Amino acid sequence: MTQRPPRYLPESPWGWAAGGALVGLLVTVLVFAPAQWLAKALDQVSSGRVLLTDVRGTVWNGSAQFTLAGGVGSRDFASLPTRLEWQLSPRWGHGVASFYTACCTQQPLRIQLAPRWGGVEVTVADGQSTWPASLLAGLGTPWNTLQPAGLLILSSQGLSITFIQGQYTVAGQAKLEALDLSSRLSTLRPLGSYQLTLQGGAVPGIELHTLNGSLQLAGSGRWVGSRLHFEGVANATPERVEALANLLNIIGRRDGAQSIISMG
Repeated sequence: MTQRPPRYLPESPWGWAAGGALVGLLVTVLVFAPAQWLAKALDQVSSGRVLLTDVRGTVWNGSAQFTLAGGVGSRDFASLPTRLEWQLSPRWGHGVASFYTACCTQQPLRIQLAPRWGGVEVTVADGQSTWPASLLAGLGTPWNTLQPAGLLILSSQGLSITFIQGQYTVAGQAKLEALDLSSRLSTLRPLGSYQLTLQGGAVPGIELHTLNGSLQLAGSGRWVGSRLHFEGVANATPERVEALANLLNIIGRRDGAQSIISMG
């Protein structure tokens, strides 16, 4: 007697209908996932420091008010003057994210995310954007005390960052120019303009130097594992020492006429 093989498919049209409805429901949920899901995930990952409010649209195509905050329980926050719009496009083996906000990006910022064993690789398309320095005050201490004002110009070239098991690998270069910075701690406006450069390599490093101004900043740092070790100095031009004394006391540890900046 021939044994009948087992059946794994639905034996009635009702089974097929139920299976199709379930697949359709899952596809619908994925396609029309509300943007609020993205906002909640970003809030949790950033410990309440990066917020999306007044969210509209879906996870894949939406907009929101972008805000930096001091974290859970903090009253410090600062928002962009225009809404942030985004598009997320999953593709074979990677995903592409595009971000645009009228105040700060002439062209959309494009980021590619590709999974790697134990982590992810983030590749940033070459480009430039301009941001208000006042946004940093939302992050709380010490920015809420400094209350910076001015323009931050961010540009990148061949930049990619790989995160694997808590370790960072950086290739390419990113540059941040802080132009005509000022602070509520000083009546001198502006304090100056500065450039911070991130250079990838076997040991990624950053370099800080002054472009112009009465407040002189210089320093360098290196990433060791996931930690940044930075050493720098701040001082004033001879004719502005008295006017910048209070700010120098806050920036770092005073050593005579200069302040020592140390991180990590």
